[in-house]
Amino acid sequence: MIHATGTAPAALDEIYCQLIPLRQMRLIVPRVCVAEVIRHVPPQRQGHGPAWFRGFVPWTTLQVPVLSFEELCGREAGEPGGRTRIAIFNTLSGRLESGYYGLLTEGFPQLVRVNREVMQPDERQAWPADGPVISQIRMINEYPLIPDLPYIEEMLRECVDDRMRPLS
Repeated sequence: MIHATGTAPAALDEIYCQLIPLRQMRLIVPRVCVAEVIRHVPPQRQGHGPAWFRGFVPWTTLQVPVLSFEELCGREAGEPGGRTRIAIFNTLSGRLESGYYGLLTEGFPQLVRVNREVMQPDERQAWPADGPVISQIRMINEYPLIPDLPYIEEMLRECVDDRMRPLS
């Protein structure tokens, strides 16, 4: 609905996002990206692959690939602990057969509402144009990263070679 002044309501300028805690950083993604958060179970490796690809975990009737975002960025992720969870993401690109993948987290994502007033670009660290990070933002006292989800999905697709399949 447009107001008599010709402007859209303020609510349309806000979006709900998930602030995803990792060991050394946080990610921010639209709320609809995260399908579910499950307890950590050790992923099962199938063959060789990069360290950031942890393997597959069962979820619903699927085997979904799991990654460590920090390792994908070239940082050390550490060993999973008592707070480690797996956020199951909906794919955006359609590049993964199952439509889902898992991302290791350190706790539960936090629902946040963001708008232009609370979110500003943060240029303190440059991120490569061909990597998993689009940019970093400043959000009050947080500095979350905006991940390049289609890039991540493509990296996973190459890594798993479309081997995701329903559970028997």
